[in-house]
Amino acid sequence: MTENQTFSIKSDSRSKALVEHVAEIIFTVCAFFAVLAVISITVYMFLNGMPALFQVGIREILFGTKWQPASADPSFGILYVILTSLIGTTAAILIGAPVGVLTAVFMEELAATKLAAVVKPAVELLAGIPSVIYGLLGIYLLNPVMYRLEIALFADSPDHQFTGGANLISAVIVLAIMILPTVINVSASALHAVPANQRAASLAMGASRIQTIFRVTLPSARSGIAAAIVLGTGRAIGEAMAITLVSGSSVNFPLPFNSVRFLTTAIVAEMGYASGLHRKVLFTIGLVLFVFIMLINICLTRILKGREDEA
Repeated sequence: MTENQTFSIKSDSRSKALVEHVAEIIFTVCAFFAVLAVISITVYMFLNGMPALFQVGIREILFGTKWQPASADPSFGILYVILTSLIGTTAAILIGAPVGVLTAVFMEELAATKLAAVVKPAVELLAGIPSVIYGLLGIYLLNPVMYRLEIALFADSPDHQFTGGANLISAVIVLAIMILPTVINVSASALHAVPANQRAASLAMGASRIQTIFRVTLPSARSGIAAAIVLGTGRAIGEAMAITLVSGSSVNFPLPFNSVRFLTTAIVAEMGYASGLHRKVLFTIGLVLFVFIMLINICLTRILKGREDEA
C-alpha cells in the first residue's frame, strides 16, 4: 500500500468521524429542543391552569355541574364537560378504530393492486380535509337526519329539549370519521412492515388467509396498530372546530340526544371574550385536557411495553 493510499484512507476515516460527530451534535440538539418544548408547555399549562383551582376550589370546578360564568353568582362546574369528552372520545374510538384497522387490513392484505391504488389516495385525501369541512358536512348532512330521528323518538315527550340534531351522537359520528385516516395510515404501515416470511410460514402450515391475518399478521403488528389508536385518540380528544358545529355546545349531561360541550369546545366558544376569573378557569379546562392526554399516552405506552415484555 502506497503512502498516498494510506493518507487517503486516513483522510476518509477522519471525514467520516467528523460527519458522524456533527450529526450526533445535531441530533442531540434536536432532541434537547423537543424535550424543552414538552417541559415548557407542561410548565406553562400548570402555571396558568392551577390558580383557578385554588381560587374557585377543586371540588367546585371538577365536580360541579353548573357552568354559569357570566351570572351574578358565577359557577364554574365542568363535570358534565369532562364526562362529555370522555364518553364522546371513547365512543368515537370504539367506532372508528375497528373500522380503521379493518380498512388497513383490506388495503394491505386483501385488496387487488388496482383497487388498493384507488383506496389509498382516497384515505390520504380524507386526512387532508380541514376539520371545519367535516363540521359543515355534519351540519348540512348529519344534523338534519338526527333531527328527524329526534322528532320520531321524542315527539310525545314534553320535557325533551329539541336540539335540531346537534347532539352527542352527531359529534361522535364526526369524530369517528375524522380519526379514520390516522388509524388507517398508521395501521397500514404497521401491517406492511410485518415480514412476508411470517405469512408464508402460516400458509405453509395449512392456515387460511383469514386465519393468517388474525392470528399472525395482526398480532405481529399490534404495537403499530396500538400507536395508531393512540394517535387517533389524541386527534379525537383534541378536536374542537368540527364538533363545535355539530354538538350544540351546551353544557348538559352527555346523553345521546342532548346538546353537549366538550373540553376543547368550551375553550374555543368562550376564550375570545373571557376575562378575569372566567379566563383563568378556561386555562384550567385546558390543563385538564392536557392531563387527560398525558395519562392516556402513559397508560397505553405501559400496556404496550408490558405486552412486548411478555412476548
